[in-house]
Amino acid sequence: MELTEIIEGCRKGSRKHQEALYNMFASKMYGVCLTYTKDRELAQDILHDGFFKVFKKFDQYNEDWSLFAWVRRIIVNTAIDHFRKTNRITNVDFQEAEYLGGSYDDVSESFKTGDLSQLINMLPIGARTVFNLYVVEGYKHREIADILNISSGTSKSQLSKAKSVLQELVNKYYVK
Repeated sequence: MELTEIIEGCRKGSRKHQEALYNMFASKMYGVCLTYTKDRELAQDILHDGFFKVFKKFDQYNEDWSLFAWVRRIIVNTAIDHFRKTNRITNVDFQEAEYLGGSYDDVSESFKTGDLSQLINMLPIGARTVFNLYVVEGYKHREIADILNISSGTSKSQLSKAKSVLQELVNKYYVK
């Protein structure tokens, strides 16, 4: 099925075309969801909520835009909405090991393949979210502050601490 046919079908609300669009992007968008939560079931819920929004808002899609980028933006915004509802960023003492989500042993095999996403997932949720929004999605600190209802200073602080912890983890697993 051609992309233009899928787009037109989605505009008309065709389930067949919506399924084709979902199948085209679901695995990549699931990976995006996993950058905002380590919980696979929650990532799946965010993915489904996001695609529901994609189909609901399809009349707003402009063919001058990249379809992938448009879908990704909606999925990211859905993940951010979920984060806002369930989390509050606080200042974290990154020197205390119990704040790091995940176990070094659980992911050490992945590090051998160079998968830095496992390192990012070890960050506390607030730092991980700010890191993803700034580094991966390209938001500015003011935008992140507005999105997450925090100050720009908190965004900058969380990013700085996240980078520091990531550097320590890279040194531990990559630099021998």
